[in-house]
Amino acid sequence: MRPPALPGEPPKTCGANRTARETRKGNHTRMCAKATMEEFEALLQESFEIDTPDEGSVVKGKVIAIEAGQAIIDVGYKMEGRVDLKEFANPGEAPEISIGDTVEVYLDRVENARGEAVISREKARREEAWDRLEKAYEKEERVEGAIFGRVKGGFTVDLGGAVAFLPGSQVDVRPVRDAGPLMGMKQPFQILKMDRRRGNIVVSRRAILEESRAEQRAEVIARLSEGEVVDGVVKNITEYGAFVDLGGVDGLLHVTDMAWRRVNHPNEILNIGETVKVQVIKINKETHRISLGMKQLQADPWDAVERNYPMASVHKGRVTNITDYGAFVELEPGVEGLVHVSEMSWTKKNVHPGKIVSTSQEVDVMVLEIDTQKRRVSLGLKQTMRNPWEVFAETHPVGTVIEGEVKNITEFGLFIGLDNDIDGMVHLSDLSWEQRGEDAIQNYRKGDVVKAAVTEVDTDKERISLSIKALDADTFSDAVDGVKRGTVITTTVTAIEDGGIEVEYNGMKSFIRRSDLSRDRSEQRPERFQVGDHVDARVTNVDSKTRRLGLSIKAREIAEEKEAVEQYGSSDSGASLGDILGAALKNQNN
Repeated sequence: MRPPALPGEPPKTCGANRTARETRKGNHTRMCAKATMEEFEALLQESFEIDTPDEGSVVKGKVIAIEAGQAIIDVGYKMEGRVDLKEFANPGEAPEISIGDTVEVYLDRVENARGEAVISREKARREEAWDRLEKAYEKEERVEGAIFGRVKGGFTVDLGGAVAFLPGSQVDVRPVRDAGPLMGMKQPFQILKMDRRRGNIVVSRRAILEESRAEQRAEVIARLSEGEVVDGVVKNITEYGAFVDLGGVDGLLHVTDMAWRRVNHPNEILNIGETVKVQVIKINKETHRISLGMKQLQADPWDAVERNYPMASVHKGRVTNITDYGAFVELEPGVEGLVHVSEMSWTKKNVHPGKIVSTSQEVDVMVLEIDTQKRRVSLGLKQTMRNPWEVFAETHPVGTVIEGEVKNITEFGLFIGLDNDIDGMVHLSDLSWEQRGEDAIQNYRKGDVVKAAVTEVDTDKERISLSIKALDADTFSDAVDGVKRGTVITTTVTAIEDGGIEVEYNGMKSFIRRSDLSRDRSEQRPERFQVGDHVDARVTNVDSKTRRLGLSIKAREIAEEKEAVEQYGSSDSGASLGDILGAALKNQNN
């Protein structure tokens, strides 16, 4: 085997300079062979002394050619390898490499099947980048990179050879809808976490922005003062307000501070990108939060509310909002009042305000109360209309006969529908002269049209009392006119029963019980009377509700006896009771 030649030196072989004649000489042949072996041993020893680079290490090489989209690199040690040109390019840029450039590459294998070294520029950059990034991570320093791809949950970032993950929440201080302008642009990042063994790096762009914004906010806030009026640009609009850029720092313009009037959504007043004039309401030095206002630059309409809206005055307004407890009515921009549900209608009780008024409807309202400190105005809707009970009282005095439909039947009477959506009530006791109320109410059904007389109108309690029986004459009152308790009346027997007798007085039926038929127990016999007999009885009770007279023959006899004793003497004086009664009867006959 021929020993290898030294770099840049032609191979030294003895046989190459020999002639055929010399070859045939044995001595010369042995001498040449000895020299060749010595040269080989020297070259072999020299090759052993040269260190061959370890596989998996980064080595320097020289670009000796560029062909077919690849760079041919001589890494020394009689080794050459090929690297794709794209490995020399940054994301979104053209490769920058020329023949003669010295570059660092990663040696995967010393020799492949073609006898070439397997090398990689990308792996060399990665190893170099990891070393650099680990030092930056330990020192909490920023690193430079470029976003070059989108993945699930975020983006990929090239950090000069190492690929890192940028979560979507770490791209900006606010959600980014379009990340296109950020792609391929070199910018600083902060390493949040890295694991070389797993090859994981997590970075944040938001941390850099927050840090720079914090510095910028501190400078701007130091220049601002509460009460100052500044110009700003509307940057973002939410349901509760708008963020206004004051030149590097954002302030919150809450929806309640945009105008004195009610604002349902900020986009009614503002547009993104619009320049607005705002006043600095409050600055929190610790959190760097700034509260802004627009309505503060306008006159407060509440300063003139008491002057413009005196008590009990009536004004036109527009319904702006409806709730379960009432409706808000705008009297002018910035001044709203509440019409409580109890002040909406004279007649419609326990109904939702939305069934009485609708949003944007113009209504007449009366001012009931003003509280300037709490910025509240109480309004009334029903007060702009006459009280229907007062109107009814004026047009329907007591005794007036009305006609209406039975709206409801309850255990205590009938409710009759009247004009202007009001009701009148007929109590059980006012249904009939002849029947009990519980029996008389069975004769009526909902929807029946009935007539009744007005007996009372209470405007304060909003109550109208009616009577159906008042339409007919009260036969009982006529019959017992002048009759009172203790009066003795003459009745006619109409029926004989075991428990007593039924009698009649001026067409009114009454019943005298057996125990009231006589003072003497032996005479308490109903059969001693006959139908048609005239009987004198004493009135013990006049019950207009039951339309009955309480009568007693026994009570009459006792009263007569007592009177006779008082007039004609006492049995204690020697006269018998028969003598006394005989004298009394004689006197009556005379």
